Formats: sequence, structure tokens, C-alpha cells
Amino acid sequence: MVKSPGTEENTRRSLLANGLGLTPPMGWNSWNHFRCNLDEKLIRETADAMVSKGLAALGYKYINLDDCWAELNRDSQGNLVPKGSTFPSGIKALADYVHSKGLKLGIYSDAGTQTCSKTMPGSLGHEEQDAKTFASWGVDYLKYDNCNNNNISPKERYPIMSKALLNSGRSIFFSLCEWGEEDPATWAKEVGNSWRKTGDIDDSWSSMTSRADMNDKWASYAGPGGWNDPDMLEVGNGGMTTTEYRSHFSIWALAKAPLLIGCDKRSMDGATPQLLSNAEVIAVNQDKLGVQGNKVKTYGDLEVWAGPLSGKRVAVALWNRGSSTATITAYWSDVGLPSTAVVNARDLWAHSTEKSVKGQISAAVDAHDSKMYVLTPQ
Repeated sequence: MVKSPGTEENTRRSLLANGLGLTPPMGWNSWNHFRCNLDEKLIRETADAMVSKGLAALGYKYINLDDCWAELNRDSQGNLVPKGSTFPSGIKALADYVHSKGLKLGIYSDAGTQTCSKTMPGSLGHEEQDAKTFASWGVDYLKYDNCNNNNISPKERYPIMSKALLNSGRSIFFSLCEWGEEDPATWAKEVGNSWRKTGDIDDSWSSMTSRADMNDKWASYAGPGGWNDPDMLEVGNGGMTTTEYRSHFSIWALAKAPLLIGCDKRSMDGATPQLLSNAEVIAVNQDKLGVQGNKVKTYGDLEVWAGPLSGKRVAVALWNRGSSTATITAYWSDVGLPSTAVVNARDLWAHSTEKSVKGQISAAVDAHDSKMYVLTPQ
């Protein structure tokens, strides 16, 4: 049999035939705030809050369970069993409730013998069965972790679940979480819709900034259907200042990272709702061009991040990682604009526009803060 040209490429691409992730996913995940303390009441209340606080209308659609939702052992047929003490109604009923709110339900498993918490089975060797189970429950998203993996390469383990999901009869967003160990940006686009480039984030300035840097190195590999993932948002969990959280959200948005809220959405306080609800910043993340913005200039602790948007626009962030207020300048040559361009500069946090800006944009930026703009050529 003679293969037609491109057959191998088409086969590889078929692993991404779910048509999902044309823009980065937006939603919520239980892990950062709740760890293993999750139950169906929390998930239902989180879905309610997603709608009542206006976040669903802004594009936050996924309500994602992380580790610890299942019993330690499978049933006699080898099926995963929702934990009776915390999910007595089962996952199907929970998915039905989440869907009734116009939202989508995500779930968690692991490409190993057990999950990272070791409180429930992994899916290694049960990929087809588990994928069909998830589909039968109405699951829309799978985060697939990398613990207890018998030292088998993720390049072998993750494609098996990818194919199983495609054969499950339901479109399920596939989030690879092998922590960047085998440079998934170079191979995961044929396997899933996003791939973690880092170890787990924690709620601190040093953790957040280091994950931004690790993720940035792989910017050129991201695009519609497959995204680099520097881990979930810590905004609202209390370990950073409002200023630092604003930078966190701005850089994640510019870098086309998944925007998965990691705080308790039922009791968001202070600036948290305002930060997470900035429609102009979200629009940068969800821009249909789908090009990951990246770090384009560094002056010590002062950084310029930028990336193209649809309509010949450019998103720019001026980020001060130093300990005192400083002026940061982005020159058109740094951000991909012609030197002669005249632009309208929209400040996405001040919600104000400066017209007819030429050559560069400068701002005084407080310590650990950032300014974010969309530059639109006239």
C-alpha cells in the first residue's frame, strides 16, 4: 500500500481532532486552595458562584475537580468509583448540575498506578476504560498528572490516553501535566490541548515569577488547539499583594496561559473579583490570533513583555520585578511595530486611552507591579 502524501501528518493531527482549545481554557480548579478537601457541595457552590459573580459571562466555563475525588480502589469491573463520603451523588449528577448552569465539568487522573495524593487509582493500563467512564459521566476536561509512573516516558503514556479520549465518543479537553520534564512543548501538540511547562506553582512571588520565566522559553510552540501551561492562578489566595496578583494575571493573560482560578470563588474579597474580571485583559488572552506573548526586553529587574494580536494590534506589559518604583519604556522596535507607527495606547487596568503615541511607550511602574496596554495602529 502506498501512503498518500501527508498521511503520517494527518494521523498525528487526528490526535487533536477534538476541536477544543482554540483559545486558552478559562475556569476554576480545586487544587491550589482546597487540596484534597473537595466535595460535591463545594463544586455545586463554585458553579453557582461562577455564574452569580459574573465570571461565567466573561468566559470562565470549566469547573475542574483535581486529585482526591475517587475511592482508593476500583470496583469489581475495574471502574473508577467516586468517593462515597464526598461525592455521594456521583459524578454524572454533578456534571448534569454544572451543565445546567451553562458550564463544563473537568476531572483529574494520572498517567501512573496512583494519583499524586496516592488516595485514588491512576489510569495507567486503564486508559480506554477510564476515558469511556469520563465520557459517560459527561466530563468535558481531563487534567492528567504524572505521578507513580513506573519510570515510563510520558511520550509513551500520554498518547494512549489521548487516543482513548478521542475514542470515547465525547469531546474532552486534554490537559497534560508532566511538569515540563521531557519538554512537552516539542511533542505534546499532537497529544493534547495544553501541557504544563513547570512544577506546581505556590502562592508566592518567587514561585509565580519563576514559572513565568520557565514558561516563556517555549512561547513559539503555543497556538490555537495547544497551549503552554505555567500552572493555575493563585490570585485571591492571600500569599501575594494585590500588586503582585495584578502582574500574575497580566502575564498569564499575555502568555496565553490557561486562566484557571485557584481561590475560593464563593468568598472572593478585596481586589480579587476586580482582577479576575478585567474583560480587557481577558480579551488579550482569548484573542483569536493565538500567539503567545513573551519577554522581549530586560533592563535588570525591569521587563517588557509583548505579543501580536488580531487586527495588527500589539499587547504590551511593562513589568517591574524590582523593589522600588521605576520607569519602563517599550520601544516600537522591541514590540514588533514599525518605527514610524502611530498608535492609540489603551491602558487595560486604568481603562483609559492615550491617542497618537509615537515611537515608544513609557510609564512609572511600582515595585512588583505591571502596566498593560493594547497598541492599535492608527
